[in-house]
Amino acid sequence: MLKNFLTRFIKDERGVTAIEYGLIAVAVAVAIGAAVLTMGDELLTTFTNITTTLTAGSKG
Repeated sequence: MLKNFLTRFIKDERGVTAIEYGLIAVAVAVAIGAAVLTMGDELLTTFTNITTTLTAGSKG
């Protein structure tokens, strides 16, 4: 009885695709997080410069 249960459990592949998609989503989220942490300060500086330039241009 236990042997039959274990055999069925090992062969059962339901839910495997959902787990794979979950792992892919986690990997993408980690990659995005790493990119934001790496480039965050540079993006802030760039957008600050753009804002300063646009503000100065609209006054003159």
